[in-house]
Amino acid sequence: MADPKGFLKVKRQTCQMRPVEERLKDYKEIPVLRSEHQAKEQASRCMDCGTPFCHSSCPVGNLIPEWNDEMFRGNWQKAFSALQSTNNFPEITGRICPALCEYGCVLGYNDDPVTIRENELSIIEEAFKSGHVKPKPPKKRTGKKVAVVGSGPAGLAAADQLNKYGHSVTVFERDEQPGGILRYGIPDFKLEKRIIDRRLAILKKEGVVFKIGVDVGGEYPVKDIISQFDAVCIAIGSRTPRDMNIEGRSLGGIHFAMDYLCQSNRRVSGEKIYASPIDACGKKVLVIGGGDTGSDCVGTANRQGASSVTQIEIMPKPPVCRVPEMP
Repeated sequence: MADPKGFLKVKRQTCQMRPVEERLKDYKEIPVLRSEHQAKEQASRCMDCGTPFCHSSCPVGNLIPEWNDEMFRGNWQKAFSALQSTNNFPEITGRICPALCEYGCVLGYNDDPVTIRENELSIIEEAFKSGHVKPKPPKKRTGKKVAVVGSGPAGLAAADQLNKYGHSVTVFERDEQPGGILRYGIPDFKLEKRIIDRRLAILKKEGVVFKIGVDVGGEYPVKDIISQFDAVCIAIGSRTPRDMNIEGRSLGGIHFAMDYLCQSNRRVSGEKIYASPIDACGKKVLVIGGGDTGSDCVGTANRQGASSVTQIEIMPKPPVCRVPEMP
């Protein structure tokens, strides 16, 4: 697998990040993609370990050692084939996945783990650059029609899979553009919308139909969608926030994270905002919650020009490296 002694020769090196003072002025992506040489060098750190726990740690079962090996050897097209065999949208997971695979990496037991997520991103971006990512409509249709309600990550993946099987797929989306939380929840500095649009263009050429601005269950009755399709996949996610019944909750200036992020993303994309504006400019901001959504709020508030941003989290600070109690 890759270089049997690669992990002894090469240290973990993550992508270079744009300078803070530069990225605070815009909403563009933070990481700078690695060069081909750097990517191959990092792939060489993947060991020939007996049991690659990265497999079982990955929710989609990526063939990580296999495509690391092909990547190290310069076989980019083979690496891409292995990657896309399990992953519908590696250009998205390569940017925003929490990389559970890296926590399962055997090398991480006594060294820094392999940069698996960034290796994945290098493979898919090289595939796009080389023209390997092409629309591949199914050669035969089953005659079955399937409706997918919701165009977030689950809805898009379901539509992609169903279309590959030969079914005729129509995706219904209530918002103005497809993408769900990918478009309206995650800020551009983590996932630029051009990445979503690039994939949507491929899905459309492969035969997936998108109907936007359609409220299934509202203006479009459920009985109608059931009568017109052979099957319906519900992938609407959840927009019901988790509230806190505490003193002062009814005061003004307190907002749910998704209301704030959705509005900011619409503003950045130039879309119309219908609710009262939520803007952190010149304000002291408190973010309650230390997860991905909280960090998205922190980054957005800083870019909007908040005078200060404080984030609080109920859990203790996690260790930087593995600890003896949890190797």
